[in-house]
Amino acid sequence: MRRRRVVLDTNVIVAAFKSREGASFALLSLFAEQRFEVAISVPLVLEYEDALNRRLQGSVTADDIEAFLDYICQAAHRQSIFFLWRPCLPDAKDDMVLELAFAAGCDGIVTHNQRDFAGAERFGIRVYSPRDFLRSMEEKP
Repeated sequence: MRRRRVVLDTNVIVAAFKSREGASFALLSLFAEQRFEVAISVPLVLEYEDALNRRLQGSVTADDIEAFLDYICQAAHRQSIFFLWRPCLPDAKDDMVLELAFAAGCDGIVTHNQRDFAGAERFGIRVYSPRDFLRSMEEKP
């Protein structure tokens, strides 16, 4: 049986770095345990890097950010995207996440901004909050 595959929106990654108490950090821990797959693309990894460096300046070292990015690039499902249907969503960066989720055959997108992905269901992509995705992993099939 295939493990569930999702795209983690940038805000989930940043939240996980900011606090070890929340659902975002718990998700990254479960990813490290290989409980589900994460899909990434080159543009998304570059966005992760930019956001982490901007939003965590002074609280996390550049080496820690680089180590995390190296890990996610090694452990995640790397997906190339050969099509663009933009604009689909109001924000081009959200379109990038939706395109990745579709191209990688993801079950969903995990984000703190679910409203930003209204319409993703047209493509068979479910949008979860980190807490909702954690709960869905506890449910029996």
